[in-house]
Order: sequence, then C-alpha cells, then structure tokens
Amino acid sequence: MQERTFWTLEGVAEHRDEVKGSIFFAHGERTDNLEQVNRVLRSMLTRHADASHLCWAYKIHQDYRFSDGGEPGGTAGQPILRAIEGQGLDHVVVGVIRYFGGTLLGAGGLMRAYGGAAAEALRVAQRIEVLPRIVAVIEVPFEQLGALYRLMETFSTDDRVEEYTDQGLRIRVRLLASELERFTGALRDATRGQYRISCPRPATDSATTGSGRTG
Repeated sequence: MQERTFWTLEGVAEHRDEVKGSIFFAHGERTDNLEQVNRVLRSMLTRHADASHLCWAYKIHQDYRFSDGGEPGGTAGQPILRAIEGQGLDHVVVGVIRYFGGTLLGAGGLMRAYGGAAAEALRVAQRIEVLPRIVAVIEVPFEQLGALYRLMETFSTDDRVEEYTDQGLRIRVRLLASELERFTGALRDATRGQYRISCPRPATDSATTGSGRTG
C-alpha cells in the first residue's frame, strides 16, 4: 500500500469535561496498527476500572472502527470518529471514559459530550507531519564503507540492518521517499560507482520528520 503524508499526534492528548454531574475524560494517542489500538484501550480500562463507559474510535488510513461502549447506538463512537476526522488527523485512537453522574443526557447530549471531549483533546494537542519512507537495500565493497556511512549521516535514514558479505557490506535502511533519487546520485558520486541499491518493496513504512505544530 502506497503511503501518503499525514498529520498525527506527537504525544498524548487529554481533556476532561463535566456535564450535569457526569465526568468525561478523553485520551488520544498515535497508533499505527490494531495491536497498538488495543494496548491503549486496555490501559484506559485498567486505569479507569470503575468507570461507567469506555467509548472509542480509531482511524488508520482507510481503516476505522468505533464503539459506543454500552451507550445508546450512535451517541458516542461516531462522534469521537468525527472529531478525529474533523481535526484532520490519522493514525489516531481516542477513548472517552464516562463516570455517570446520575442525570440522563439524552442522545443529543451524549453526542455533544463525547464528541466535544474528543475534539477538544485533539484540538490542543501537539501534532507532527509524517512523510512516506521507502526501504532500500544498499551494497558497497569494504573500501567504500566510510563513504557510505558519511553519506547516511547527511540524509534522514533509520532502521539500519547491516550484514557483512565476502565482498563488503549489505545494509537495509529506510529513506524518505522524496530523497531516494538524490541519495542514489550522491551514493554514486561518493563511491565512484561502486555500489548497488534496490528497493524490494514500495513505501510501506512512514516516519515522522522534525516538523510539528499545535492545533
């Protein structure tokens, strides 16, 4: 699946509201897969074991799910999802805990409470832009190791996996997709053409850059 640029949470997003005696506590985090979503929600359940409800939603590219957590259908999970989408975020899970205060809020009141708590948590949170990365496998002879290492220090590379062969070094790294052509040209010049580079799969990973903003 081809990745794209998106905005997500840099850290934890939280907000607390009180509506007619009920406490609504929203907690959001970046999540890149279902395992991370489940970890966040399990942690919330553990920390708020006495809560009346845990309602949640997540969005990871085109994949999304939501839960009303025992509240009337359509009053909690969908408003939380709309809050994520309304803030222009991706790779995010938001859970909203409710401690029941004794007063029924009605369908409209619940939608405003859950959606509002989620939206406010996300609105004030720190955000980061995530750029597509591509996996590259690079091979150089031993005499070009220094040139390769120096070059990688000047580009945004990560997740390096090295393997020494009889001829030299084979290294797997992730690069910003937008830098691949420039990196390849610089590698050719630095090694005087003594290199091989291949991309065994499309840009299936993404990584954050140093850019960021607040909402």
